[in-house]
Amino acid sequence: MRVADFIDNLLTRFYDLPSFYNMKSRDDLVGHLVVGLSPHTSVGIIGRIIGFTKARVCFAHPFWHASKRRDCDGDEDSVTLALDVLINFSRSFLPSRIGGIMDAPMLLTVVMNPSEIARQAFNLEAVNSFPVRFFDEASKNADPKAVADLIEVVVHRLGSDRILQPIGFTHEIGDINTGTHESAYTQLPTMIDKMSAQLNLAEKIRAVVAADVARRVLSTHLMRDLIGNLRAFSTQRMRCMKCNAKYRRPPLVGVCPKCGGKITMTVYRGTIEKYLDLARGLVRRYDLGIYNSQRLLLLQEELKSLFREEADESQEKKQPALADFM
Repeated sequence: MRVADFIDNLLTRFYDLPSFYNMKSRDDLVGHLVVGLSPHTSVGIIGRIIGFTKARVCFAHPFWHASKRRDCDGDEDSVTLALDVLINFSRSFLPSRIGGIMDAPMLLTVVMNPSEIARQAFNLEAVNSFPVRFFDEASKNADPKAVADLIEVVVHRLGSDRILQPIGFTHEIGDINTGTHESAYTQLPTMIDKMSAQLNLAEKIRAVVAADVARRVLSTHLMRDLIGNLRAFSTQRMRCMKCNAKYRRPPLVGVCPKCGGKITMTVYRGTIEKYLDLARGLVRRYDLGIYNSQRLLLLQEELKSLFREEADESQEKKQPALADFM
């Protein structure tokens, strides 16, 4: 509502045009157009407000989420009033560096083609009940592909008018606000807390092998972060703390040649090592094998070659003289 009021003030006071939203209560927002945009993308999709929820989520049709390249996995999203995007957007606001156009609505999708959206939405069941045979086959650990035709899913509707029919659901609910309003993932303060909670939950669920979860987290997240941050440290640029000038290498004079300000790094040791203890703990706790253990050991050795140990930081080692060996 505050954004809508701002847009109305902008229209009347700056552009000398009539106001558009004229908000008196939040119910006046129902029916207005918005633009949905997901992180790391640059194409928004038009949507329409149909109501409000107490939950910290955006309820929308699965096709709408899939059009944003978002598979409802708990990642963050954005919703902006359409008029705000149309009036207050300019490429001149965006950074010129690589990736500067990301997270900005460079293009808007007005008409959605269900056959062109992210494929996650194609796997949704489109029925109101499951047949008994589905549960029989599930109890036998049947291959999902072998029984794929038991239940109609969205992909079966592609290319026909049925794609526009409602997607079924198996359980009625009286209030959309019933249940958890906020994901536990957003309530936990640090990544270590999030990881510990995830693994503790995996250990309690019989259908999940906690060691496999730990191995996937280590290989797809932690190791990539460690290696990527190490590479970023070794190729980083220097920055002047006073005028913010950037340098590929530390100036030989020791200070900023432009203003004489102090030169500092842009990537620090803590950035590299922040997940190292967590990764080592996972390898020990779940016995993730010699391969992962040696990968971490190699990383540690590489870090030692870059940084002096704490004992060396407190007192410089004195270079020995030839007489010391006599």
